Amino acid sequence: MNVKKTMPLKPAQGRKKFLTAVVANNNGEIFDLKGYAAVGMAGPSLVPLTLDETINMPFGGELMYMPDRKPILYNMENRRLETMGENPYAPGEMIYPVAAFNSPGYVNSYISAYRENNVAGYLPLFSYGAVGWHKGGFRSAVIRVDKERRQDLRLMKPEDVINGISRIKKKMPDNRLRKHLEKCALEYGCPAANNFFLGRYEAPLPTSERCNASCLGCLSLQHNGEIPHSQDRIVFKPSPEEIAEVSLEHIKLVRKSVVSFGQGCEGEPLLAANVIMPAIEKIRSVTGRGTINMNTNGSKPKVLKKLFKAGLDSIRISINSIRKDCYDAYFRPKSYKFSDVKQSIEIALQQKKFVSINYLNCPGFTDTPEEVEALAEFLKQYPINMIQWRNLNFDPVRYWNVMSSAAQHGSPLGMQNVLRRIKESFPNLQYGYFNPPKEKFNLIRTNRKSYK
Repeated sequence: MNVKKTMPLKPAQGRKKFLTAVVANNNGEIFDLKGYAAVGMAGPSLVPLTLDETINMPFGGELMYMPDRKPILYNMENRRLETMGENPYAPGEMIYPVAAFNSPGYVNSYISAYRENNVAGYLPLFSYGAVGWHKGGFRSAVIRVDKERRQDLRLMKPEDVINGISRIKKKMPDNRLRKHLEKCALEYGCPAANNFFLGRYEAPLPTSERCNASCLGCLSLQHNGEIPHSQDRIVFKPSPEEIAEVSLEHIKLVRKSVVSFGQGCEGEPLLAANVIMPAIEKIRSVTGRGTINMNTNGSKPKVLKKLFKAGLDSIRISINSIRKDCYDAYFRPKSYKFSDVKQSIEIALQQKKFVSINYLNCPGFTDTPEEVEALAEFLKQYPINMIQWRNLNFDPVRYWNVMSSAAQHGSPLGMQNVLRRIKESFPNLQYGYFNPPKEKFNLIRTNRKSYK
């Protein structure tokens, strides 16, 4: 049997109930292993999963197995962690680790524990949450940060999406942006595109063909041949009229609507400001309703300031780390600096705009003392409104290796502890996952009084 024994663990305190480990075979069939507990991983930390640290796997999550890797399991009889390459109950049958790609609104507290084989390549662009089995169901090591059902698949019936596509197509048959969103909905099942055609919540406005960063985990363009991109990037720049037509249709139909530039199927929207600015002006010449948002890397503060003047209501800036070296190692900026990102946030605060950060987190890095301290110092200086906690979609082991090369960091504190500590230190800071409409801005209290 291909088993590698590792360090023993202390006996579990109290009466903690472990989750049974789940693994997969060569056919991708997932099954549980009696006598072995599932293990979560956060950098160097390995922790057997317990009932009280997990929840029933949220609806809409997906299970994946990871080829060219061996699962790390907890032998409950010997109280040892073991790296296993074969099924202990069927010698010769190879087994692989299983991970959960959890639903929007949930943050991974642990990664599925595994060791790479020598031939292992990069994992596809997903997050790989730890998962186990208990009393007939899967349980995930996640923390819920947003209860809104904006991307709940149960509210996105395919027939309703198709009917919405037909309705919108009749209204704007020649609109290229509408056609692009139709592809996003039908080919990729994009929840944001679905919501547009369903006439609810937030509508996406992909606009930019180009980007001034080369992110490790870019969903729409990969220069690393080992990593497939998740979706095709938009190949044209919509006109201001096309953008305004899509936006006004959504704003007209949806109460407390949001329309957002900066999607996974495009580059950096600030590079398309020459069409976005007149589009915003066209929208605002017709109506003051609706929230116009931009998801951005914040690389061009001067451009952003002009967009605020045109009528942009809110921004969400993507950050994986407040430490410059770690930020640069992931985003790999081409024509801007991290200081530009902070300046954009400063301008937004001065303009009294709603500011969120899209905090790309990965247990084993995000929850290290150095990262937590840097985040706390940042929040003292920049009293933003919201942190949108989002799982980083990138190979976790490769990510830890890159971040370890970029900067020093200590043992993980645990994601649950991090979320609690930051909230205790900044009680007015909102946690979430989705961009809120402006009708909720005043309900989200901030410590802006301290900002000058």
